[in-house]
Amino acid sequence: MKVVVVESPAKAKTINKYLGSDFHVLASYGHIRDLPPKDGSVRPDEGFAMDWETDPKSERQIKEIVAAVKGADKLFLATDPDREGEAISWHVRQVLEARKALKGVEVKRVVFNEITKSAVLDAMRNPREIHQELVDAYLARRALDYLVGFTLSPVLWRKLPGSRSAGRVQSVALRLICERESEIESFKPREYWTIAADFLTPKGALLSAGLTHLGGKKLDKFDLSSEALARDAESKAASARYAVAAVERKRTRRNPYPPFTTSTLQQEASRKLYFAAARTMQLAQRLYEGVDIGGETVGLITYMRTDGVQMAAEAIAGARAVIAQDFGKVYVPEAPRVYKTKAKNAQEAHEAIRPTDLARRPEDVARYLDKDQLRLYELIWKRTLASQMAAAELDQVGVDIAGDQHGIVFRATGSVVVFDGFLKVYREDKDDSDDEDAEKLLPDVTEKDAMDRKAMRTEQHFTQPPPRFSEASLVKRMEELGIGRPSTYASILSVLQERNYVRLDQRRFIPEDRGRLVTAFLESFFGRYVEYNFTADLENQLDDVSGGRDDWRKVLDRFWRDFSGAVDETKDLRVAQVLDALDELLGPHFFPDNGTGHDPRSCPTCNAGRLSLKLGKFGAFIGCSAYPECRFTRPLTTGGEGEEEVREGPKELGNDPESGLPVTLRKGPYGHYVQLGDETTLKAEPAPVPEKGKKAPKTAKAVKAPKPKRVSLYKGLEPAGVTLDIACRLLALPRLVGTHPETGKSISAGVGRFGPYVVHDGVYKSLAKDDDVLVIGMNRAMELLSQAKGRGGSGPLKTLGEHEGKPVTLHEGRYGPYVSRDGVHATLPKDSSIETVTLEAALALIAAKAAKGPAKPVRGRKAAAPKAEAAPKPAAAKKAPAKKKAPTKKKVAAKG
Repeated sequence: MKVVVVESPAKAKTINKYLGSDFHVLASYGHIRDLPPKDGSVRPDEGFAMDWETDPKSERQIKEIVAAVKGADKLFLATDPDREGEAISWHVRQVLEARKALKGVEVKRVVFNEITKSAVLDAMRNPREIHQELVDAYLARRALDYLVGFTLSPVLWRKLPGSRSAGRVQSVALRLICERESEIESFKPREYWTIAADFLTPKGALLSAGLTHLGGKKLDKFDLSSEALARDAESKAASARYAVAAVERKRTRRNPYPPFTTSTLQQEASRKLYFAAARTMQLAQRLYEGVDIGGETVGLITYMRTDGVQMAAEAIAGARAVIAQDFGKVYVPEAPRVYKTKAKNAQEAHEAIRPTDLARRPEDVARYLDKDQLRLYELIWKRTLASQMAAAELDQVGVDIAGDQHGIVFRATGSVVVFDGFLKVYREDKDDSDDEDAEKLLPDVTEKDAMDRKAMRTEQHFTQPPPRFSEASLVKRMEELGIGRPSTYASILSVLQERNYVRLDQRRFIPEDRGRLVTAFLESFFGRYVEYNFTADLENQLDDVSGGRDDWRKVLDRFWRDFSGAVDETKDLRVAQVLDALDELLGPHFFPDNGTGHDPRSCPTCNAGRLSLKLGKFGAFIGCSAYPECRFTRPLTTGGEGEEEVREGPKELGNDPESGLPVTLRKGPYGHYVQLGDETTLKAEPAPVPEKGKKAPKTAKAVKAPKPKRVSLYKGLEPAGVTLDIACRLLALPRLVGTHPETGKSISAGVGRFGPYVVHDGVYKSLAKDDDVLVIGMNRAMELLSQAKGRGGSGPLKTLGEHEGKPVTLHEGRYGPYVSRDGVHATLPKDSSIETVTLEAALALIAAKAAKGPAKPVRGRKAAAPKAEAAPKPAAAKKAPAKKKAPTKKKVAAKG
């Protein structure tokens, strides 16, 4: 018997079918052991000795492998063909040797780049030994990441409360995101103007062109920097007569892109399919491990963690055959295209990511894949096929149209696809690029053709800040800088989000304030270790280890000697020093100059103190220097337009036209709300003064001041968009929408604890996302209420009648039908019918239920409460500390 160990059960199932009954294929479920998450797991003073442990789940897999190996004559370690796969095989052999399970068993390593029958059988015929250099590179990376994490993170926790942890590569990626945000915040837009004109050719066709020369001089982007200059140029252009001065035609060739690597696949899947990097890798793993196609399990793509762009000769031949069959021989280049990897040390010379069989077209496998798997497979198939297709040919055309005075020239450019070549199958998307191909057809003109100027457009523009990173552009930038490796990109991006250091908004990374604080701290006190060049150089050293050009312990020793020294230097670092450094670095972010001349650091409460960063038990915040006399604080978040004022105190919107009371926008513990009046305008009524010589009656009490009316901002209504008019309309809710044509009862709209709603005769229905409670009309309200009626609606099925002025209603609940009156609910008996229940029967059930008293709440379930309008809850008052009980005799004895 021969035993084969792979990582995943899906892979094991596929390979088992290829090898037959003489083989027993098991899964290790990834790594079977790891470094314990505690100090001392890596010991630099002992030659970087490492302790390893297995978790209970891995122990179960190990026991299975040990049992299978007993009595076997060969063990094949068939984990993935990369550094991590080599490490898993090494761990399996190490554990089995420690348990003395390999006596008399020959151990071999096999690798295959694709899970197909031919590839697997060929690998089994050509086994090798475990590649120790790859294992050493894994040990070095694992030890580095552990040492950085378990050495640097405690420094963060002590000096910067509220921060999570720091990682060797993640911290550098975070720095990229934070630096881009700082560039955006400090960006000063520059004004510039452009002039374009439409010209009518002698043949009656329109041609659009932009002004490029004025006064015989070529215009720079900012030469027309004001409206006055632009209008002057416009008037000169309007007075000229025009003719074609030159026509340039140039034939160009565009070659196809190479097949996918891990990073380019992640980038294109992000641009074209909107997949996160982690999602792309998850889907690619499924396609690689195997899919059941017509009763046969087969891997659809090659291994998906690679830097290589080269393809096997048989794959190239297969691609050329499909191209000739599907598109014709004209699309097949004379010689096969051979791509070379630009990366200094590509992932162990792996192939590019490609279909295992290009003749297996996307439409052939569509019924065996889910939607996302098919989309990714199609993307890989098209990119691979296009990489072996003929170049595209384009005619680029430029037309200069000159005026007869003022040295004016307009220019029009365009390109025409003469032969589409690979573009017939695939076009690569771009990130944040203004260099778009002007693939437009220009009308046919010749030199000296008179051109009749028509409309002219003079437009103002402002330069834009650099865009925030998307997943695709961040991966691309990291790859350019040499930070991380293909197998790490997805996990890096995931970890940054899990730690709440960054967030994705409209598919762009925005650093959270916590992330900016961590980055500023590391830049201030560990600057070398978040430098791009340093991190890239360390990656190259690790690649040298995998290539056998350097010793892994020497690499670790060089790093650890300097790094541990840098950590030691921070032991005596005072929190005040940390705050001063962060306050200086992040001041422009947390206290931006709004151009009003007002000092953004001036305390809005006392007007004497200076705002600065403070550290508390739960992290950083902004406080006043006059503490404890002034106790003003606010969160770090700067927020959007209009929010800052709310955080620093109520934002006055104006006075209510009817009552004359002030209307303010405020923020409470449950979100933003508007308020009518305040404690100074709503005064309490004093207790009545007794007549002279008489005592005041005991019942005579002062009347408390009425609470100001408050209405919460519902979801979708942003604080920055709240005006006095909107606030007054909110405070006037609920409002009458109209009268129901059938019942004659009113239909109202309001905002309750569950958001905006419409209500009629006790039937409530929440508004949809696109509905506006302030303007909703009768037709829409009737439509919504018709959806609320009947089973499952939020209102009663019907009103049975009234008793003592209170309605008696019939409802459908989650536990069956019930009747209700004045807050008392009674479930209908099982043999009752909602069609036949009467008012008298309902009253009898309600009376019986009321006699039993209120139902005891079920443990773990909150009692249901009827919907009602609710103002924002005030902050809960702090409870007095509970008195400590005197210790019992037993406890005293125990302490003694």
